[in-house]
Amino acid sequence: MKSSARLLCALAPLLACVLPAHASFTLEQVMKAPFASELTAAPTGARVAWLLFEQGRRNIYVADAPAWKGRKVTAFNDDDGQEIDQLAWAPDGSTLYFTRGGDFEMGRDNPNPAVRPEKPEQSIWAVKLDGSSAKKLGEGKSPAVSPHGDLVVFLRKGQIYRMAPDGSNARSIVNAKGEISDLTWSPDGSQLAFVNDRGTHGLIGVYRFTDNTLHYLDPSVDHDSSPVWSPDGSRIAFLRIPTNSRAFAFGPVREAQPFSIRIADPTSGAGHEIWRAEAGDGSAFHEIVADKQVMWAARNRIVFPWEKTGWECLYSVSADGGSATLLTPGNAMVEHVAITHDRRTIYFSTNRDDIDRRHIWKVPVDAGSQPAPVTSGKGIEWSPEPAADGSALAYLTSDSQHKSHAVVRSGNAEARDLAPETEPADFPAARLVVPQQVILSASDGMQIHGQLFLPQEQAGDAKHPAIVFFHGGSRRQMLLGFHYMYYYSNAYALNEYLASKGYIVLSVNYRSGIGYGMKFREALNYGATGASEFNDVMGAGLYLRSRPDVDPQRIGVWGGSYGGYLTALALARSSDLFKAGVDFHGVHDWSDVIHNFVPSYNPQEQVEAARVAFASSPLASMDTWRSPVLLIQGDDDRNVPFAETVHLAEALRKHHVSFELLVLPDEIHDFLLYRSWMKSYAATAEYFDRKLR
Repeated sequence: MKSSARLLCALAPLLACVLPAHASFTLEQVMKAPFASELTAAPTGARVAWLLFEQGRRNIYVADAPAWKGRKVTAFNDDDGQEIDQLAWAPDGSTLYFTRGGDFEMGRDNPNPAVRPEKPEQSIWAVKLDGSSAKKLGEGKSPAVSPHGDLVVFLRKGQIYRMAPDGSNARSIVNAKGEISDLTWSPDGSQLAFVNDRGTHGLIGVYRFTDNTLHYLDPSVDHDSSPVWSPDGSRIAFLRIPTNSRAFAFGPVREAQPFSIRIADPTSGAGHEIWRAEAGDGSAFHEIVADKQVMWAARNRIVFPWEKTGWECLYSVSADGGSATLLTPGNAMVEHVAITHDRRTIYFSTNRDDIDRRHIWKVPVDAGSQPAPVTSGKGIEWSPEPAADGSALAYLTSDSQHKSHAVVRSGNAEARDLAPETEPADFPAARLVVPQQVILSASDGMQIHGQLFLPQEQAGDAKHPAIVFFHGGSRRQMLLGFHYMYYYSNAYALNEYLASKGYIVLSVNYRSGIGYGMKFREALNYGATGASEFNDVMGAGLYLRSRPDVDPQRIGVWGGSYGGYLTALALARSSDLFKAGVDFHGVHDWSDVIHNFVPSYNPQEQVEAARVAFASSPLASMDTWRSPVLLIQGDDDRNVPFAETVHLAEALRKHHVSFELLVLPDEIHDFLLYRSWMKSYAATAEYFDRKLR
């Protein structure tokens, strides 16, 4: 085994990687283009804001009609790992509030990946769009501005605070047990609804400013969430998911006690059910990507997601109760959803008619109307944001040769890039390969989709080394272009880079991922209940081995998180097929990892489930692991405990399997530092060059 110190020395200087003669661009060139996210429309007029991640520098950009010219309104110029999220508009669209720093995924203490002597805090900032500098207002997160713009509420240490718009006079207003989230103002600004997660159950709370009172709506033993006010402020709709004290992560859930939608009186707290999912397939709730899972639309309609057909679709129901109307028919999933300012139209991203991409469609909330496409073609489009005045639609887009960027369409005009100058001049767009859709058979016969990256320069009958890539999640789907999530956009870039170096790369959308229906996502015996995805691992390896342009003795595998799990499983169970691997923060013992997501999981009480979970793990197959592996993980990982790498390293030593390490102190799961991605990806490419060339 080579030490991590030796590996790090081999990588210095970081970007001075030795490339084969046919490599047409560097790793830095394909990685450094900016990545756009968090697009949000102002509550008035025609203005949007979004976040741009430029080589570690996170900043907010704004554009508005009629010029729609993007401009940077913050000036954070360091690769310091402090994320920006939770953008909130002032009601007149003149100011943006946001949270900087913190753990936005797991909600734990603020990470410090830059290894500063003083740990950075999570704080709320404001930036006026008049050209003045952003201002730090104080410790906290989740700012929400009142409808009159005279008050900002936020969370600090799990409790609700209020402050003036300039950050002054901050004080606590709600101090309650449990974890508070989803601060939601009433239309008149006199009340505040919120979610209070108490572990075993969840409540919808309402705080009234006029008399400083707090009460809960229709409390129960279940999990209530996603409160949304009626336009007149007289009612609140919310989602109720039945409690399950025996919950088990990373196993199929095709049905459950049916979820429901309820309406409550915010004054009395009395509530009643207006709709309940049917029993059977689809009765378990599955989220969309939206500000709210429940939307109060025009004509007194409530819009929500449901998988009754086996696909994630949108439905609407009268707020007075009744049967639900299907808004988005067809065998396709709905993912990113937004409602127009007048509440009459829903915009959504979907893979309808293009299973391995995303395009934007729209549908009126009126019963009987059919959805219509807004975008199409070879690109990928998501995060629709209709302008408040209805004059334009902004969204994020990418394709096989360009990363996520913000665009706008006014009427039927062509989409306009809001900040085209941010793409570096030497970004190798024209030299990136266009991946091919492939459909291969898993070893048990299931049909699996993937994307095949072929080197641009293939000489005659030459046989290439090949690499299989597995995404994380597992609730993800890799697409025929740069991904809409930063983590997987980076992974796509590395696959392009490996292809430029002469590797044939196969990215696999294995079972338990999204995009192919509920039964594919909730695959029988997947993950901790049997590792049925290993059939897809073998199918991918055998597919590559059967290709005449692949050297069957030089097939590698890499992936991160759940993809790291499948990488380790491939090496442990099939070292004869997979000759080397790179495992980013993978799961190696399900029995340990389940508890990180379901604290109530008790292997002593769930003995048989724990036995199967371990048998489904790479650590259960160490006796057949022979191939070398590079293990990469940050030691402040909150998703997959760092102990997973520690325990695997111990087992590899015991079984005399060659491995190398790259440990990133104080880095988390989804690396916060750009230089962490660069270091890790340079190590990956260099490792495969040594092991497969």
